[in-house]
Amino acid sequence: MRDSDPVRATSLAPSPLFLLLVAATGSGGALAAFATGMARTAGIVLLVLGGWAVALCLHEFGHAVTAYRGGDRSVRAKGYLTLDIRRYTDPVMSLLLPLLLLALGGIPLPGGAVWIDRGALRSRAIASAVALAGPLTNLVLGTALSAVVAFSDPPEGLAAGLSCLALVQVLAFVLNILPVPGLDGFGVLEPYLPASARRLAGRLVWYAPLLLLIVVIGVPAAGNAVFGASFAVFAALGGDQLAAAEGFQELLFWR
Repeated sequence: MRDSDPVRATSLAPSPLFLLLVAATGSGGALAAFATGMARTAGIVLLVLGGWAVALCLHEFGHAVTAYRGGDRSVRAKGYLTLDIRRYTDPVMSLLLPLLLLALGGIPLPGGAVWIDRGALRSRAIASAVALAGPLTNLVLGTALSAVVAFSDPPEGLAAGLSCLALVQVLAFVLNILPVPGLDGFGVLEPYLPASARRLAGRLVWYAPLLLLIVVIGVPAAGNAVFGASFAVFAALGGDQLAAAEGFQELLFWR
């Protein structure tokens, strides 16, 4: 989340782009459920990447709707309540880069950002809640997807895709809740930090997440810690770890 942006009038109807992403995700799910061979793999890839794009929209919507309820009425005029990822900071950073990171490295790092008028928020607690709302959205999605697999007994391909997507949500929660400048975990703490610490964090906001990504990918101990914590949370939610592992293998089939 960042501060200030020109206000644009908009409606509250879900954007056609968001509905298109939902439809693409559903199409991937159908292929994963009923196709075989490479068609099934393509379905799982479409399900996971499409579902991740939908989750990116919902993650930012979580920030925006919490800010709206907390006093920042500008988020409605900016279009943040329409689930249209084009309304966020940058289409490349908000959508294309997160999809690329997931498709190539299996790392679901949210890239979108809504610009919140912090001065309009009623308290520091609300400012913290705005930051926390995004990661919690991912955790709720991971829980719901895990429950769907656990209680509906879907076909093997669909179970693999849904479980992989559920684990992606949990990974996104664990990564984004870390207290690193530029991530939401730091945003939860930021309202209570002294001005000097906030200014320093502001200078690091574009670099710290990149450094974290390099460490997670390049330092085995760090990567194992993040993925280990994510699998522990996923298991606690009742996620199917074997199905999730199968889904990740299909997602990263090019390896």
